[in-house]
Amino acid sequence: MVSVVHRASSIAFIAILSCIGWATHSLLADGPADNQVDQVRRIPKLGVEVPEADRQELTEGLTSLQAKIERLSQSASPTVKGLLPDILIFHRAVDQALRYQEFFDAKEIPVGKSLLQQGHQRADQLLAGEAPWTRQTGLVVRGYISRIDRTVQPYGLVIPATYQFDGLEAHRLDFWFHGRGEVLSEVNFLNDRSRNVGPISPENTIVAHPYGRYCNANKLAGEIDTLEVLEAVKQQYRIDPDRIAVRGFSMGGAACWQFAVHYPDQWFAANPGAGFSETPEFLKFFQKETLNPTPCERALWHMYDCPDVAANLAHLPTVAYSGDMDSQKQAADIMEVAFEREGMKLLHIIGPMTAHSIHPESAKQIEAKLAEWARKGIDRKPSQVQLVTYTLKYNRMHWLTVDGLNQHWEEARVVVKPVGDELHITARNVTALTVNPPQGHPRKVRINDSAPFDLPATGSLIHDGTNWKAGQPSGLRKKHGLQGPIDDALMDSFIFVKPSQPCRNPAVQQWVDAELEHAVTHWRRQMRGDAIVKQDTEITDQDLAQSNLILWGDSQANQILSRIAGKLPIQWTDSEIRVGGQTFDAAHHAPVLVYPNPLNPEKYVVLNSSFTYREYDYLNNARQVPKLPDWAIIDLRTPPSPRYPGKIVAADFFDEKWGLKSRPR
Repeated sequence: MVSVVHRASSIAFIAILSCIGWATHSLLADGPADNQVDQVRRIPKLGVEVPEADRQELTEGLTSLQAKIERLSQSASPTVKGLLPDILIFHRAVDQALRYQEFFDAKEIPVGKSLLQQGHQRADQLLAGEAPWTRQTGLVVRGYISRIDRTVQPYGLVIPATYQFDGLEAHRLDFWFHGRGEVLSEVNFLNDRSRNVGPISPENTIVAHPYGRYCNANKLAGEIDTLEVLEAVKQQYRIDPDRIAVRGFSMGGAACWQFAVHYPDQWFAANPGAGFSETPEFLKFFQKETLNPTPCERALWHMYDCPDVAANLAHLPTVAYSGDMDSQKQAADIMEVAFEREGMKLLHIIGPMTAHSIHPESAKQIEAKLAEWARKGIDRKPSQVQLVTYTLKYNRMHWLTVDGLNQHWEEARVVVKPVGDELHITARNVTALTVNPPQGHPRKVRINDSAPFDLPATGSLIHDGTNWKAGQPSGLRKKHGLQGPIDDALMDSFIFVKPSQPCRNPAVQQWVDAELEHAVTHWRRQMRGDAIVKQDTEITDQDLAQSNLILWGDSQANQILSRIAGKLPIQWTDSEIRVGGQTFDAAHHAPVLVYPNPLNPEKYVVLNSSFTYREYDYLNNARQVPKLPDWAIIDLRTPPSPRYPGKIVAADFFDEKWGLKSRPR
């Protein structure tokens, strides 16, 4: 009986996925078969061979479209240049699919041809001084140039028929995050977003569908994609900043949870459905995986584990959804417990007799609740604020900013509220904060057990080790945007810097070559971008000013590393690597680390690492979290695997002043 129900539910789920454009193969993507480290399947899978005649037609179409793009790029018009991404998305989608064998089914080849036709049509229109798609209602696909790697990234929009392009009314905007799709190439994403409205289309609401850099639950580069789509949409359409919502289902529900807890003051509502809300319990429950995390891996779960920071949702109206027969109901169940722990109650709508889909009656309830909250919009000046965080990456809540922590990856909690003629602040694991309360709030503050004192005009407060006082932190320290871990450096503009000379030790050279190739390949395959790669001799002052530098090789091989080697906390000589009181043989060890660039401390420098999760983690989105902390030593005698770049023999976080801790983990 159980197997019959499961099969019926699965068939229904496939039908639902098909009608809303989600990839049905994702049903095969999870389970114990994907827990075998020595049997990791390729994601995305290799596509079909393109027949020669089709390849020739696609190549010619790409060449002629590129010629038009080059003509347009020579225009001096800011409008033309600003609209080029809306054409580039078609060229890149087809080029990537053809170049890397990512037409996953023969039926996608005609889709590629159709996308090229759309690209040509837009190019011809723009060459003629027209851009009708910018005034189009219904389904529209557009693009933007990402600051991370300067590649064009696509996104989809649903523009309501009521939108007046020459009017003044600002519109509500709902983000919808897509589900897991291992074959969700740019070709398939653009095709889907050109044909399917999707599961939501609220009245008088623009709906944005971010690509999210493929299949990562909108984390890391996928997280930045959503924020960049938001900025792009704001530039092109009239958006009410107080009526923006985040929503999603399945993997998209997971994305919604993390945007809700990390940016709660940016949305008027959140509507996560199914998905997952944290890593360890979901993998044990859903994936049936036995977990053996290192202390650093366990600490890094805090970056995206939403129950840890559920208190932040006191500022964000949230309606969760689950089917009562869906195993991924676990996500909302665990958040309900987290809400109760904070003295709150989660609104959780449960679809009756429903597996992994949205029940029609539940959908009506959700839309009614969101419409109610949209009428109110965001309360930009709440009387009191609270924030829980484990990292300065996520350090803001309305008129409160946390500027310093005692210890990253441990809970920091701040509550600020007026009590009589004082502003009472309770702060735990916090060393600096900025408070700019709304007009009418008290200007005298009391922090924890301190005596009351006047809030400075800047709102900046600092703990000097004994007392709280007015002031700002200074010197080399962890701060927002420069707090690590390694993966954070690839959430902003970065450059892979190749060495111009060989490394001292052949084993290191061989490993560096392989890891750099792996980094470039998997940045494209998983983050759907082209990593900018420059030789060390080509790095300019502008590069230093604008980008995080990912340095490959050792100080003999890489000129940039040679310039800064003496200013890093880890010493790497001809014979040894010294980390505090530990030493490692340089003949078969190599360091990876992230650190403020001594040539520009407002940017990162990274040694020998891209994003730190690997092939095994692609198999389940809950695994796609940072695996290495701020630094690690790799024993190269153990070859790289689908989990690690070699044997990790030491690893830890730097302290809050970017110094070494006494006992590496």
